[in-house]
Amino acid sequence: MTFQDIFKSSFLENVTSVSLLDMTLALVLAFGIGLFIFLVYKKTFSGVMYSSSFGVTLVALTMITTMVILAVTSNVVLSLGMVGALSIVRFRTAIKEPLDIAFLFWSIAVGIVLAAGMIPLAVIGSVVIGLILLVFVNKKSFDNPYILVLQCQGQDSEDRAKAYLNQLLRRCVVKSKTVQKGRIELNLEIRLIDGGTGFINTLAEMDGVDSAVLVSYNGDYMG
Repeated sequence: MTFQDIFKSSFLENVTSVSLLDMTLALVLAFGIGLFIFLVYKKTFSGVMYSSSFGVTLVALTMITTMVILAVTSNVVLSLGMVGALSIVRFRTAIKEPLDIAFLFWSIAVGIVLAAGMIPLAVIGSVVIGLILLVFVNKKSFDNPYILVLQCQGQDSEDRAKAYLNQLLRRCVVKSKTVQKGRIELNLEIRLIDGGTGFINTLAEMDGVDSAVLVSYNGDYMG
């Protein structure tokens, strides 16, 4: 072993494996497209509580994926080690909205495509996906469902309330019913005809009706 072999470092040899121009261009594009994904997520969010940290995560995830794929494509041995390292990673954060999964996969896919050098696919594909999400997610239904929580004192008051609702609503379906002594609680999925909610005031004043609560409903339920 010579003196030169002792100080020979494979780490220093990998410094030039990815050019500075390629790295800068890929990360800048990843930041730009990640920011576009974040803006689309912000415009299409329809959940209960908006999380700004999740939007920032989309930008960071796009850039991180780009950086990882750049390293993998420059070294075959590193790619094998990266597969083994990522296989032991476990994510415990629950995804509250189903649409959030699409944004996560979108960010990862953009990072992979950019690092592979397919810039037109990443840019044009992101624009098309963003436009589709903006059109379909923000499209409001004219027949919005509601949940009516109705508390009655007995069977007679329940029948009168249902008869009154059937005259004014397009649809009225019982989703759940809880019966206690002298008290009945109904959860009804209803569809309004003209969007007016004044019938709730009349319903709450009926004999035998203790309370009537109308809640906006996105259609997701179990059962």
